[in-house]
Amino acid sequence: MASRSQHTLRIALAAGAALLLASCHKEPPVLPKVGPPAPPAAATPAPPRAAANLDEYKVQVAERILASNPQQTFSGRLPPMLPAIVVLDIGIDRDGGVSEARVHRSRDKAASKVALAALAAGTPYPKPGHLLRFGHKTLVFSETFLFNKDYQFQLRTLAGPQ
Repeated sequence: MASRSQHTLRIALAAGAALLLASCHKEPPVLPKVGPPAPPAAATPAPPRAAANLDEYKVQVAERILASNPQQTFSGRLPPMLPAIVVLDIGIDRDGGVSEARVHRSRDKAASKVALAALAAGTPYPKPGHLLRFGHKTLVFSETFLFNKDYQFQLRTLAGPQ
């Protein structure tokens, strides 16, 4: 049997080991409370990228016309026989306003009115900037409106090969 002194020694050693282990233990750091994530800030639309050339600018204008007239447009394949085709001569001033809009070609007055109204609904357009020739106040180009039987249109600039 172990003597009383050995028993006391064992208790002392056990208590010392417990103290030693307790001194090594660290409490986990207390992290600050975080609420629900804040909603993302409202994204401000980036200004349109300046077109490098007239073809890029015509795409920007065509996209703006379509975006402003979703009820008047259709997508997909064009019908084999187009009931109406309207060609507009369009002038855009340095501020993106329509400075001129003239029907260059059309055989259908109703389709011409739809095309002119669609152009007006899209203002303001991207500023033509460096595409304006020296001394000119307006960039002039043509756009072709391709109509189906319901007087909905596609734009030739965006229609692609059919």
